[in-house]
Amino acid sequence: MGTVKEAGDPRVRMWAPVGQAIALLLGPYAEVVLHDPDTDCILAIWHPMTAREPGDPSLLGELDALDPSARDVFGPYEKLLADGRRLSSVSAVLRGPDGGATAVLCVNLDRTPLEQAAAVLSAFGAPSAARPQPFSSRTGTSRSSTLSAPTCAMAAVRWSG
Repeated sequence: MGTVKEAGDPRVRMWAPVGQAIALLLGPYAEVVLHDPDTDCILAIWHPMTAREPGDPSLLGELDALDPSARDVFGPYEKLLADGRRLSSVSAVLRGPDGGATAVLCVNLDRTPLEQAAAVLSAFGAPSAARPQPFSSRTGTSRSSTLSAPTCAMAAVRWSG
């Protein structure tokens, strides 16, 4: 489920249960990444969606362009994978006892299944024929009032039995 750079890194030992828990809850649609803000490298990754692995560049600089949504939290913000999948991402700065940033935890959620479900729901019950002429409250007539009496009588016989 996950890969870690160094099992001996105290940050990985501390945050691995959190990364694993989030990946288990949201998998297989989410990747969870623990980053080292000092080296800008990946420390650990659970359920990777790309070929990234521990030791690869983190590219945390993208967070500089974002305004925090809460103290030490960025996002949700959109990311795009090389294969075209859209992700919703959120990043949290994890601080040590001295208040310094020791790690950054990112959760990247693949929105594809949500977008597919939304498309199915919006198509469900969608009209497949043109909308009929509306009833006119001013004249008390509708499109059906233009039918002749014999036509209506024949339709009543057909529907009644």
